[in-house]
Amino acid sequence: MPLSSDDFARQLQSHRPMLLKFALRQLRHPDWAEDAVSDTLLAALAKPTAFAERAQLRTWLVGILKHKVLDQMRQNAKEACHISTDADDQADPLDELVADAQGHFTQMPAQWGNPEQDLSQRQFIEILELCTDKLPPAQGRAFMMREWLELSVEEICKELDVSATNLYVLLHRARLRLRECLELHWFGREPRPSVS
Repeated sequence: MPLSSDDFARQLQSHRPMLLKFALRQLRHPDWAEDAVSDTLLAALAKPTAFAERAQLRTWLVGILKHKVLDQMRQNAKEACHISTDADDQADPLDELVADAQGHFTQMPAQWGNPEQDLSQRQFIEILELCTDKLPPAQGRAFMMREWLELSVEEICKELDVSATNLYVLLHRARLRLRECLELHWFGREPRPSVS
């Protein structure tokens, strides 16, 4: 049974805080983030048949938002303030996990179980988002631009005003921090009893 337009609009509004958080993390400007989210919701309202419940509503909205965030970045490129990466250039204790020049870990990661199954679980997504939020600003923004917005290295370097080498360091450190956070808050927890 298809949703009424009022029900669909209410569902869209329920996702607004999550969308705003995502946009703000990328754009670092409340007005631009609000514009991107508003454009996303308007686009969704304009074409509700495009959703057709083939995916989760949240996934569909984030897909639209990615494009709206990129539009905002391009529109406001001249005004965008560059974030400082000085704090991220200092030695990071997590770098000790890497042993050699090839980037191999000295310690193998903890057993992570079945990542595909875990990824589909809402609790895992919430923990992943919390871990991403705890990243230092430069690392978090670089990681989101690369992994969620799927921007090229050249686009990210231009947007953040960093060299490719610095970007790779930021991404490497972000991934190490995410690994540590996920191992601590998700994979390292006690196994849940199975429900029969």
